[in-house]
Amino acid sequence: MIERSSEKITKQLIRSILEKEWRTNDPLPPERELATHYQVGRPSIREALQRLERDGWITIRKGAPAVVNDYWKHGNLMTIVNILQHHDEIPDEFIVYMLELRITLTPAYVRDALLHHRLQMISLFIPLQELTDDPKSYAEFDWKLQKSVAELSPNPVFLLILNSYENIYGKMAEKYFLERSHRKASKKYYEQFLEATLKGDLTQAETLTKQMMVTSLELWKMKMNGGV
Repeated sequence: MIERSSEKITKQLIRSILEKEWRTNDPLPPERELATHYQVGRPSIREALQRLERDGWITIRKGAPAVVNDYWKHGNLMTIVNILQHHDEIPDEFIVYMLELRITLTPAYVRDALLHHRLQMISLFIPLQELTDDPKSYAEFDWKLQKSVAELSPNPVFLLILNSYENIYGKMAEKYFLERSHRKASKKYYEQFLEATLKGDLTQAETLTKQMMVTSLELWKMKMNGGV
């Protein structure tokens, strides 16, 4: 698929903001100057700026140049996806942010799914018996499990949030599961979670999930600080 001019410009402008060529509250050059710089028509520039405003990167002002926002305060889910797409390697601190988010979200959709679809939950663990001990296999199993459980929740917003990270989760998870101790901790969690699911114990499943999310965060922070 051929990438449109406005899409290319959007990516280049985001990179310029991330690399602090333009900082928070800085005005962007006028549309005319941007069109000359990127060698495109002003409609393409206008479309790119509208996309940036939609995702919280800038604020378009009538009769004045657009101004750069603090994207951490004005952004949305797509802002985070855009940030991560501009990194060849997923930064460690972003993995921390994602693990912190999971502590809040995952126990909630686990409880919902188990309450409404216990038998389907049990079937999700069939591949666990053949899970090989390598980062890629664990990343794939973990992602499929998370998405499938979220899909079983009657609240569709959980799955929408996970879908936003579809293209970047694999890289983050493989980086996390490089450590054998991380894989070992997750394997233990999967087995205990399956046991709670078989019993239909909502409280235990929710508690185990939250404990594992907290443990994952602690393990990753230890790795960042030079531990294993």
